[in-house]
Amino acid sequence: MTGPHDSWEGTRALVTGFGVSGAAAADTLQHLGAEVVVVDERAPDGAAAERAQILQTLGVELRLGPGSTSTFPDACDLVVTSPGWRPTADLLQQAAARDVPVWGEVELAWRLRGPEAPPWLCITGTNGKTTTVQMSEAILQAAGLRAVAVGNVGRPVVEAVMDPQPLDVLAVELSSFQLHWTHSLAAESAVVLNVADDHLDWHGSLDAYAGAKGRVYEHVQRACVYNVQDPATEHLVRQADVQEGARAIGFTLGVPGLSMLGVVDGVLADRAFTEERRSSAVELGAVSDLDDDSPHQVANALAAAALTRAHGVPHTAVRDGLRAFRGGPHRRSLVVERDGVRWVDDSKATNPHAALASLQGVDSAVWIAGGLAKGASFDDLVATARERLRAVVLIGTDAPLISQALRRHAPDVPVVEVGNGHNGAMDVMGRAVEAAGGLARPGDTVLLAPGCASMDQFRDYGARGDAFADAVRAGTSQG
Repeated sequence: MTGPHDSWEGTRALVTGFGVSGAAAADTLQHLGAEVVVVDERAPDGAAAERAQILQTLGVELRLGPGSTSTFPDACDLVVTSPGWRPTADLLQQAAARDVPVWGEVELAWRLRGPEAPPWLCITGTNGKTTTVQMSEAILQAAGLRAVAVGNVGRPVVEAVMDPQPLDVLAVELSSFQLHWTHSLAAESAVVLNVADDHLDWHGSLDAYAGAKGRVYEHVQRACVYNVQDPATEHLVRQADVQEGARAIGFTLGVPGLSMLGVVDGVLADRAFTEERRSSAVELGAVSDLDDDSPHQVANALAAAALTRAHGVPHTAVRDGLRAFRGGPHRRSLVVERDGVRWVDDSKATNPHAALASLQGVDSAVWIAGGLAKGASFDDLVATARERLRAVVLIGTDAPLISQALRRHAPDVPVVEVGNGHNGAMDVMGRAVEAAGGLARPGDTVLLAPGCASMDQFRDYGARGDAFADAVRAGTSQG
């Protein structure tokens, strides 16, 4: 059962979860001839309902809605699970007890590659994954390669693998959830950008979470790229079982050592992929070429440069790709500036590590934070950023957790907790914006960098950012 054209007839596959990746896996398996059953406790609506109707027409058996995951199908040969499903889920436990293999959609995609399949450049980390994978895509395309960003960034990997249009290389964003369910992945090159507390409720511990991230380095062919400023990433490289000849390549915001990329007098410098690396470096462009020259964004650019240089792109393609790159929405996006106050949407900051990076980019912040903390602690963030906090406005389920950290480490910072409100999430965000406006002074930045996931009140981080921007603009028009 390998290759995009091999038949899976006679195989009975269970797909757990009917999100984007689950639907893509079910569609692919059915196309290959497998008998497919899909289960999900959530009843489909909107686009999911349309996908369900199409798959049912094709012959996929759908068991969707409350109670649908209570029974393990008979004669099941394979389980393909969606990233959100925890290993402790009953169906996955039953699969293990029956010795039925459990793959993720990424593992399925890897096993379906044909002999002419494009190599994978894989990106993971607590923060910066989406930006780095999109930067990598821009650099590869600037080199004239047919390259796409796939995976956790949006398009399922299995769709790209099955695409009849030939590709030269895939830039693959991988979450810790996706990596947990990989077994045979062997990327051409891979990077762990950073490791910080996140998704501890899913993995159970920081060690387990870091271990899942470290799977991206297993069997790497060319380069394991690590963050010199984050020793945990280098430790994961040292633990990995890589292919003979694979190199360890560091990236740093300082002057690069041998086999590193870094910054010299505002220039992005490569001392890893040049024959003269012992005595000199290749210029890859300037920090000023970047749309956002904040430290974490420079680090992302260096990581993307390292991956693509390992693939063999010329230094001019790195420069041109990074110059052309523009970050996506909800990533330190300026909504408006009025009365000397900047209102910035960084809803993509869904954990404390990302929120701290955002706070370190401003001098004085009225910080809007809260949501689902996913088991993370906010003590280090508050202790580090307290001198930058004018005030804090808290929303969401785990607001008390952040409030406690503030009392311990920044007791003099004013804190306003906004309740759930009577009219849903929009009402909450409207009152949060109103409270922040009352606390801000000229020169401040009102910063939505929640440090938490959004699903307690919003569909996703994008909907949360949109609600913030709408509330800010409504306040502007009224003012």
